Amino acid sequence: MEEYFGNELVKKFEEMMENNDEFYFDTEELEDIIVYYLELGDFNYADNAVTYGLKLHPNSLDIKIKKLEILLEWEDYNAAKELIDELKGSSMENTDFLVCYAKYYSNLGNPRKSIEICKKALELNEEENFLHNFIADEYVNLGDPFNALKHYKKALKEDPTDEYSLENAMICFTDLNKNEEAIAFLNEYLDDFAYSETAWFEYGQFYFNRKNYEEAIKGYDYLLAINSSSVGVYANKAACYEALGQYKKSIEIYEEMLELEYTKAFTFYKIGLCYKALKQPIIALNAFQKSLREDPQFYLAMMEQSYLYEEMGGMTEALHFAKEATSLNDSNLDYQKRLAFLFIDSGKFEESLVCLKKLVDAEPTRFYNWYAYSEVLMLLGEYEEGVAILDRAVKAHERAELYYQLSNCYFNLKNQEKGHESLQKALDLDPSLVPDMQKKYPYIKDEVKKAKAKVKKKN
Repeated sequence: MEEYFGNELVKKFEEMMENNDEFYFDTEELEDIIVYYLELGDFNYADNAVTYGLKLHPNSLDIKIKKLEILLEWEDYNAAKELIDELKGSSMENTDFLVCYAKYYSNLGNPRKSIEICKKALELNEEENFLHNFIADEYVNLGDPFNALKHYKKALKEDPTDEYSLENAMICFTDLNKNEEAIAFLNEYLDDFAYSETAWFEYGQFYFNRKNYEEAIKGYDYLLAINSSSVGVYANKAACYEALGQYKKSIEIYEEMLELEYTKAFTFYKIGLCYKALKQPIIALNAFQKSLREDPQFYLAMMEQSYLYEEMGGMTEALHFAKEATSLNDSNLDYQKRLAFLFIDSGKFEESLVCLKKLVDAEPTRFYNWYAYSEVLMLLGEYEEGVAILDRAVKAHERAELYYQLSNCYFNLKNQEKGHESLQKALDLDPSLVPDMQKKYPYIKDEVKKAKAKVKKKN
């Protein structure tokens, strides 16, 4: 960061701007100032430097090219095209211009034209690592991992320490389903660069994704030997032991992670899951509580506590933590379903309706959302609302269960005609459900007998 705080040219330029002075800078100095602002992402100041530079050096191609960079960052493609047309005649041998020219077409969604320009730029034998990566990215945009891979490899040849090229080359191998070639490529790279953290990470991920957890652990171990403070690698290694069912070993690694981390909530949560898998609910509960002490709003740990308390028979606590977790992650439909179940289980039917309404609104194609919602409305004696919900439900699901429920609502509302009509529909769709429905809805018992008697009479 020293160059950002100790750049004398920039200080001089900024003082000049603040005091409305006019100092002389040569083109190279102005380029350095503009590049400083571009790298900082301060395009307004970069543009100020460009404007001042063109005032001093109106014919400077290099400063005009920097102006083009800014226009592309601002997505001002009309002005960028005008400037490209102005510069084309004099700058086709300038790598920086060609990169901007290629970026212009890339941004407009024309990767083929962008590749064509980048290949012209390669003939100048400058910035070859960057250009090969650029071309490879454009082939990715075209859905062509084969050619993308070729250029990521060429970029890596130009700069063997380029992590971007290496990571994306591995992605291309995966997209091409070339597993053997991928690991051969990676092993060859590691032969030359045995201390590459990126390569060992890719090695571990390669085997992890193929469920070869023992080999993945080897890769992570090499990486930790190079950099023992890499927290994410401990997590991946622990996940391997989890996948192998070696939960005690996984816990040991998570505990090592705790020594390195600032934010420990997720790690305590993972330790809790391991103890849960080991059937040690009290220790698991303790780990989830530690997770919540680290982050009081960590809803994953809350919901796991809810599950554990349910297993241990503590339904009041199970409901409490489910409510807390759901309030923090209201859009999670699995949480809404669980909370609805716990409300119903504890006899809090009215509270469950809030969850059930959210479920039918969010997932109208799921039959059981409607079925449960209307069931709870009937338990509460809300038969009119039950009819309204079931009228919507049968439009989405032509199911006998819903018509049995609808008939029960109508019979309770003393609307015999609609009740018989709905019951007959239910019997036509699935008469085998009658015994269960008669147990649930006593009104139906006598009405089914009447319906059957009518059918016999007709026959």
